Amino acid sequence: MLDSSAVFRRQQFLIRTLGGYTDQTHQKRMQQTMALSGTAFEADAENILCAITPTFDPSKHKGQAGKIAVIGGCREYTGAPYFAAISALKIGADLSHVFCTKDAAPVIKSYSPELIVHPILEESYSVRDEDKLSITRKVLFEVNKWMERFDCLVVGPGLGRDPFLLACVREIIRHARELNVPIVIDGDGLFLVTNSLDLDLVSGYPLAVLTPNVNEYKRLVEKVLNCEVDDHDAHEQLLSLAKGIGGVTILRKGKSDLISDGETVKSVSIYGSPRRCGGQGDILSGSVAVFLSWARQRLSAAEGDLHISTINPTILGCIAGTALVRKAASLAFQDKKRSTLTSDIIECLGRSLEDICPAS
Repeated sequence: MLDSSAVFRRQQFLIRTLGGYTDQTHQKRMQQTMALSGTAFEADAENILCAITPTFDPSKHKGQAGKIAVIGGCREYTGAPYFAAISALKIGADLSHVFCTKDAAPVIKSYSPELIVHPILEESYSVRDEDKLSITRKVLFEVNKWMERFDCLVVGPGLGRDPFLLACVREIIRHARELNVPIVIDGDGLFLVTNSLDLDLVSGYPLAVLTPNVNEYKRLVEKVLNCEVDDHDAHEQLLSLAKGIGGVTILRKGKSDLISDGETVKSVSIYGSPRRCGGQGDILSGSVAVFLSWARQRLSAAEGDLHISTINPTILGCIAGTALVRKAASLAFQDKKRSTLTSDIIECLGRSLEDICPAS
């Protein structure tokens, strides 16, 4: 009896130590996060989200609520571009395109008939050296004939690191920049712009948004600031990093998401989920793309709200995007707990947006 009692006590200790998760634990952590959200840097996220979300108008036609394109998807990675593209639709964009390799296209198409999939990218294994120039031109021609229609590009989800593929995407980014198309760069897109001299692809472009995770942020800091990440002075370091890349907007993902364009720093601390399933960053990149395009539309309209009219639309898009994804992740976790998957979070996007900003 004594032995079994000791075992029971050890089990209870392990549960407490390793974070046995209950609804009460979830609620407590949400309350702790809300208490932290009173800082000077904390964004008024839900009001910003409502201010830039368009109302339904029967006079509008298809495409006016946003046309998003994802550049990514290869043999190994087909889920990431799907997550980014379908998230854009679930939030309210009208059209969502995916430009991917030929191997990835049938798989991504099979996930959803809602996506417009372009199987035009190529990888090195399928391209002879003597054909690289002509195929590069063909890829660019196919993408560029669509480019002016898009309100935002998402570059990187499921892109992979094939040298020829990255070289083509490098040219796509340059053309998007020439046309002033906003670009959200995530995943292997960040690998592309961080390596060698490719920070020039985005440096000084105010419509570029970088969304690094902890490791990607570390590489950016080391390359641009030539130092280690300083979590004790995170706001100032992020400000310096954004300035060092010429005023691009950086959304540093973490316990609280930090956002800076080199002029200001904002944080979003809405409690999300302790579950760290892969793919949540892809949801975020698609979400930021939609809200960034909506913010630009809102600010260009005569009825733009005074309290957001002086804020950079890339900052607004990041604030709204991360706030929504965090709320959706929280809702999904309340229902699914440890079994929460990225697809569960995607299914909570619409409900979360309705809770914050009712369609009616």
